[in-house]
Amino acid sequence: MKEVIFVSGIDTDAGKSYVTGEIARQMMNDGVKVITQKFIQTGNDGYSEDIELHRSIMGVEPFDEDRDFTTAPVIFTYPASAQLAARLDGRDIDLTVVEKATERLLERYDTVLIEGAGGLMVPVTDDYTTIDYVASHDLPLILVTNGKLGSINHTLLSLEAIASRGIRLKALAYNEHFDTDPVIADDTKGYLERYITRHFPEADMIFVPSIETKG
Repeated sequence: MKEVIFVSGIDTDAGKSYVTGEIARQMMNDGVKVITQKFIQTGNDGYSEDIELHRSIMGVEPFDEDRDFTTAPVIFTYPASAQLAARLDGRDIDLTVVEKATERLLERYDTVLIEGAGGLMVPVTDDYTTIDYVASHDLPLILVTNGKLGSINHTLLSLEAIASRGIRLKALAYNEHFDTDPVIADDTKGYLERYITRHFPEADMIFVPSIETKG
């Protein structure tokens, strides 16, 4: 079955790119024809560093769809929110370009993982945020979290927003890369797993090991 899944995070540095690449790698190893896409890339000029990281984690060379920018159709140079980066570059954001790119990818692949930019409430324009795009396109969502101090608060706020928009949470992906304090990390994992079981029983809880742990 063809599917498009949006991957967002509890904040800018939650580890979305790493988790997106790792999920794609696992899907690929399971025989799924999968590709990743970047919703909007900021802080780059003429390429997407997040797409490059995805391919590195997947252990593959760049796809043709990377070279022709289908996987990263909107790129801005300034490392900021999409609406600010677009304004600084003197350009408008045309989300139909993103939609058409996703449609082309879905014609060639079974699964498209779209990595967002920042968290769910990051503004695309003054009156349109990333979560608006996810909700209006009825996309299932993987939310990336971690064990940094304060992450429980950020996670619950994101989950409240997801529930209020009627978005289907496919999985909460816990990125173990930031587990520097084992006491906080263990408590965070347990709390979030219990929370998901109670409030999002149809969602999976995924634990993504850090590169160091895997190595």
